[in-house]
Amino acid sequence: MIKPTPNPPKNKPGTMFLIAPDIDIETLLAHACESLASASVMASDFAGFLQGSQRNTLLGIAQVIMLGELAVNRALDNLDPQD
Repeated sequence: MIKPTPNPPKNKPGTMFLIAPDIDIETLLAHACESLASASVMASDFAGFLQGSQRNTLLGIAQVIMLGELAVNRALDNLDPQD
């Protein structure tokens, strides 16, 4: 019989990749937007190599990425309205 661990170890986030705590929101959103745009292009390009349901699934993922990019862009616009 296996006994449960009384105090399971807690997962600690790794410190290899950290975002500097003093970076402003606009910079974080700009980087997020660029990352999402890149992911969208990569997913769409890769979908060209697939067929059938796999292609449809990847195109759906690309659409979700694009919607995230649109949301981040709107947040950026709200921070710095274009007059």
